[in-house]
Amino acid sequence: MSINTAQLDLCKAGIAAWQHAFNRQDAQACAQQYTEQATMKALPFGEFTGRDQIAEFWQDIMNQGFNDVDYTEVDWQSSPDGGYILTSNWTMNKAYGVVHKEHWIIEQDGQARLIYDEFEVLGEK
Repeated sequence: MSINTAQLDLCKAGIAAWQHAFNRQDAQACAQQYTEQATMKALPFGEFTGRDQIAEFWQDIMNQGFNDVDYTEVDWQSSPDGGYILTSNWTMNKAYGVVHKEHWIIEQDGQARLIYDEFEVLGEK
C-alpha cells in the first residue's frame, strides 16, 4: 500500500486531537474523534458502538481519575480498506496497555476519525 502523506497527516492530527481531549478530561471531544457508528473494543471492559456509548465509556474512565495518556512505539500502516491503522503502547497515570488497532479514515468533511478502535489494559500502576 502506498502512503498518502496528506491523509496520514490528517490521521496523525486526529489522534493528537483525541489525546489532547482526553488529557483535558473532555469525553465528548474524545467521542467526536470517532465516526457516528464506530466500534470500540476496550479489553477487558467490553464493546461500545456509536459516539454516545463511546463518550459514556470515556467519561466513566475520567470519573475514576484516569488521565495523562501518552502513546509510545507508534506505528502507522495504510489499510487495504482505506485510511490508516495505528498500533502502539500507551500509558496513563493509573494504567498501561496496548493499542491493537485504531483504524482511522477520512470522512466527507475532510477530518480523520476512528471507525474502529481496539485496545487493552495490561496492568495498573
